[in-house]
Amino acid sequence: MDKQVEKDMIMTLLKAAAAAPTAANCQPWEFIVIDDVEKLLEIKDKLLFARYNAPVAIVVCGNMKLAFKGPGKEMWVQDCSAAIENILIAATSIGLGSVWIGVYPIERNIKPVKNIFNIPEHVTPLGIVYVGYPAEEKEARTRLDEKRVYWQEYEPRRKHRAKDKPVLGHY
Repeated sequence: MDKQVEKDMIMTLLKAAAAAPTAANCQPWEFIVIDDVEKLLEIKDKLLFARYNAPVAIVVCGNMKLAFKGPGKEMWVQDCSAAIENILIAATSIGLGSVWIGVYPIERNIKPVKNIFNIPEHVTPLGIVYVGYPAEEKEARTRLDEKRVYWQEYEPRRKHRAKDKPVLGHY
């Protein structure tokens, strides 16, 4: 594993996460910070797309007891996604590297994460953010495709080239 990330830096990331927008101010997020090498190895062993060497992982979970109720109950996904995005942006701003590993909604990812970290039934892990000092600096980039930008209304006749994507959960 890499050089350890200082606790105050991790707390900066968590404060950024908790500053995310949230439906009706429910703040359904909870965070599990992992810096134990054995636990990090367990994640790598159980999740195909989580095989990174980082000294810290932050599991971002949605607590259904805190989440928005009624028809908007799935808003926890957006709330926790915004929290993850804030972690990623904050990490870059303080000189750390990070990567977001999706967990929810794939059951074969959810179950081992819940088991490894003793997560109760009413809490769902949305994703894992690996954090560490980057091995290399990369140039900032954008993925903006102006063919996907519409002004005033959607243009259904506009053609897009679809890329074949793997079906998640079937690898």
